[in-house]
Amino acid sequence: MANAHSHDHDHDHGHDHHDHGHAHGHHHGPVDTGDWRYAVGLIVNLAFVGCEVGAGLWSGSTALLADAGHNLSDVLGLAMAGGAAWLARRAGGPQKTYGYGKATVLAALANAILLIFACGAIAVEAAQRLDGDAEVQSGIVMIVAGIGFVINLGTALLFMRDQHSDLNARGAYLHMLADAAVSIGVVIAGAIILFTGWSIVDPIVSLVIVAVILWGTWGLLKDSVNLALDAAPRGVDVEAIRGAFLALPGVSAVHDLHVWGMSTTDTALTAHLVHDRSDPEALLVEAHAMARARFAIGHTTLQLEAGPLPDCPDC
Repeated sequence: MANAHSHDHDHDHGHDHHDHGHAHGHHHGPVDTGDWRYAVGLIVNLAFVGCEVGAGLWSGSTALLADAGHNLSDVLGLAMAGGAAWLARRAGGPQKTYGYGKATVLAALANAILLIFACGAIAVEAAQRLDGDAEVQSGIVMIVAGIGFVINLGTALLFMRDQHSDLNARGAYLHMLADAAVSIGVVIAGAIILFTGWSIVDPIVSLVIVAVILWGTWGLLKDSVNLALDAAPRGVDVEAIRGAFLALPGVSAVHDLHVWGMSTTDTALTAHLVHDRSDPEALLVEAHAMARARFAIGHTTLQLEAGPLPDCPDC
């Protein structure tokens, strides 16, 4: 049986046993150019947290203090996301052969967990204020929360374009969008309290906002946990990939098919293809090109077999 090793850089190597093909794609999407967004978000939001804490203490508003705590959790989330984006650009070493791309997955997971804890803190604060006895200086609350809304929405918009292609950017986007929602909710609550005097509106609006944030966070948590467990990324249909390989001329079976995310933007694939082709090199080229063009998988490793191996009796 002919042995061949196909690589994107067009050099061939002989092997003693089975045909192997490796294709590597190293695009990191927004990670390569997006670090400035994390820096801008960190500086602006950290400054606002300080201002919000001061305004909360001055006005006696626990709502502003709670919102400041939530904003601070998002600053920490941005720091993790930005740090992970920087790590993902670093080259791997002898022991870290995949580099540091997985740091983006861990940051996305930490972001989701942090959001849930922040929601819990807000819910506890709101529950303690349901008696409606707390006095709120609604004017100061509305002004500061309004500034917070503009800052958080502006920061979220920095990540909006890449939130569907990069889970790490999506985590940052959801974090800042959640803050914007909290801020506008506080503005609305302040306006109602200003005109009606119903201070109980503040905790009620806060609980509604918490429910909205948790609804949006569930998807991020699920996706980041799946990637941390080396599951196929969301939107990648593994059975469709199997069918596409089987549809290649001469391929009779596909086994040991594995698809996982190396980072929040890069996907890897390994598979064994049983075939009867006389041109294994051509089959490797076709398979790699199909995986990249149809499924956007830039790192593929394929083993070609002329017949089922003893370790795969069901092939």
